[in-house]
Amino acid sequence: MKTTIISVIVVAVLIGGSIILTKNCSNNTLDVVANNVSIVDGKQIIEINAKGGYQPRKSIAKAGIPTIIRFNTKGTFDCSSAIRIPSLNIDQLLSPTASTDIDIGVFSVSTLLGSCGMGMYPFSVDFQ
Repeated sequence: MKTTIISVIVVAVLIGGSIILTKNCSNNTLDVVANNVSIVDGKQIIEINAKGGYQPRKSIAKAGIPTIIRFNTKGTFDCSSAIRIPSLNIDQLLSPTASTDIDIGVFSVSTLLGSCGMGMYPFSVDFQ
């Protein structure tokens, strides 16, 4: 009886610990800042890979610079091949095997939110 109670407690602690570690790991990977922004000929280019979602999900860019978001695809046939940026009235299909540039103009300090066509896969750009 005593062994059974101890076994149940050990299993509960292991399961609880694994749930906590999994939550912490997944939150940390979403907050990783990527080096996906470059400036070419006075324009800021934000590169986002689209396939099974968007990578990186969060980009940080400079405010006050003309900006292009470049979506790179390689065999993308899921819903991340269609993007929506509601605040800019953008609904666009991406090429399944190439890059698609979307000129979004100049932004002040703000956050631009977008997603796939179905709203399942979000992405954001923080202009600072």
